[in-house]
Amino acid sequence: METTDIKTINWQTDVHPGHRDDPESKARKKRRLAMWHYQMKARSKLRTSSSLIETLQATTIPDLLREELDTYPGWHPAPYDFGPIVQAFLYKELTNRNYEEVARDLQRWPEVSAAIGLDSVPDASTFSRTWRNRFPEELRDIVTRWVRKIREYAHKYDVSIQTVRKESTESDAFESAESNDDVFSSQQITQMLKLGRSYAFAPFDSERADNSSYDDSCFLELQSYIGMVGCGADQGSRRFASHSHREQTPHGDTHLRAVKQFDPDEILSAFDDATEQMLGAIDHLPLQEPVTVAIDTTTIPYYGTVEDMPMVSGTKHEYRGYKFATLTLVGRNVPLVLAVEPVVESSPWDDNRPNQMHRLVRRLVRRAKQLVTVDTVVCDREFDSMDVFQTLSNLNVNYLIPKRTMQTEATVIEKMDSAGEDVAVEAARVNVEHGSHEMRFCYVPTASEESDGTAVFATNVAVSPDDAEGFCRRYSDRWQIENEYKTIKHDFLATTSSKDYRVRSFYFVFAVLLYNLWRLTDLLLKAGVSTEIVDFAPYLTAGEFIDYVAKYLRPID
Repeated sequence: METTDIKTINWQTDVHPGHRDDPESKARKKRRLAMWHYQMKARSKLRTSSSLIETLQATTIPDLLREELDTYPGWHPAPYDFGPIVQAFLYKELTNRNYEEVARDLQRWPEVSAAIGLDSVPDASTFSRTWRNRFPEELRDIVTRWVRKIREYAHKYDVSIQTVRKESTESDAFESAESNDDVFSSQQITQMLKLGRSYAFAPFDSERADNSSYDDSCFLELQSYIGMVGCGADQGSRRFASHSHREQTPHGDTHLRAVKQFDPDEILSAFDDATEQMLGAIDHLPLQEPVTVAIDTTTIPYYGTVEDMPMVSGTKHEYRGYKFATLTLVGRNVPLVLAVEPVVESSPWDDNRPNQMHRLVRRLVRRAKQLVTVDTVVCDREFDSMDVFQTLSNLNVNYLIPKRTMQTEATVIEKMDSAGEDVAVEAARVNVEHGSHEMRFCYVPTASEESDGTAVFATNVAVSPDDAEGFCRRYSDRWQIENEYKTIKHDFLATTSSKDYRVRSFYFVFAVLLYNLWRLTDLLLKAGVSTEIVDFAPYLTAGEFIDYVAKYLRPID
């Protein structure tokens, strides 16, 4: 039985000063309301639009923010209006561009500048100077919050926020290349793809006989193909035959038999080995360690009968599917998936014991720590558990996890509201069977139609009230994993109606492997130009990667 001993909040020392009658407090609340209205406009547009640009064009920065947060006085000779320049920064942050890249985007694509409202385009130095001198810290925080919410809504409504790109094949994204050409050649991309594939495929060994008709690489190529065209083994094998440079390719039923030779534990072990080799391939590009990682779960829908299907989770009458957990690099590093785990849950049709999430977290983090130095783990509310908190503390890593708002948290929020406070930090202690530690509950503002205006985060970092809001913004790094799941499912996961869990497990783990291979290929391309990579937005899109794989599926020379 888990318990937590929560200390009483010292409202004089643990909460920001301010009272509901304080004019500054009222002004902050008005600005938060203006922020919320902007978010709602963006959300409404994202429901019906197909692009980020349409959304920016349909929204305008609230006048209240311009009046209160623009540090340039009215007589200042600033050549750019407040609203459009803020929108330009939103575009920059949403598309993960640096100052030079966003200036180049706006110069080359007039439709983007027009949508934002700019009559002329700022250069990189103007962007930098505006952020440092014109935008106060509060406005920077507002931009960061808007970016987080727009990404959340874009994910919810399946709207792309990728950088706008020209239809032609020309690009000057890598002007420092030794070649006079501005774009990677097909030969360069194919070479990097083959190199990456050698790291990804090598650990998968089904121990087939030397005289077998097909070796493992043939099946792995077929699996890659059916995953990237989104079909099943039967149809995929027929289509694959026309793309492969092999004289013979396996039929669909032959492929499924080969897949079933991989035990689920062997699949995970092969994935771990492949991931280690991939990290080794970029050892000349050191990771920004210690790293921040995100843990999350995703479900692959299942619509068949559930008798004798212990790995299917759900209820008798509601959503059912196979569930997997992943641990991913986020933040300042390329988002590679470092570990995958099946999630076993108790359902009405099986004898599984209730899922113990902290054991799942322990396995994922231990495997990640064999590869990198982990500093912070971020998770969503599914992992809100004292056992999870203690497990992460026992693993000597920091954690940041949103807390479900129960009666205890609601009471604190009521006290904050009565006192007119925006931020509070509550000291607490976790006491569970496998240990105890000091931790904090951070109460910070949020602007969402789905909450009462305050979010609660649990952390074992001794954060102060002054730093709590900024610290909790690190949680926005977790949204990378949401986009990752979309890419894995939409671009790399093969379809199947098989009830054999070996097939289901192999398909998902291999889809994650293909996602990593795409990221690795893109990174190796950039590394050929410069070892100082600060922007991990992919140059080679998932769609382009798929085209190259389909075109060049052949044995390694």
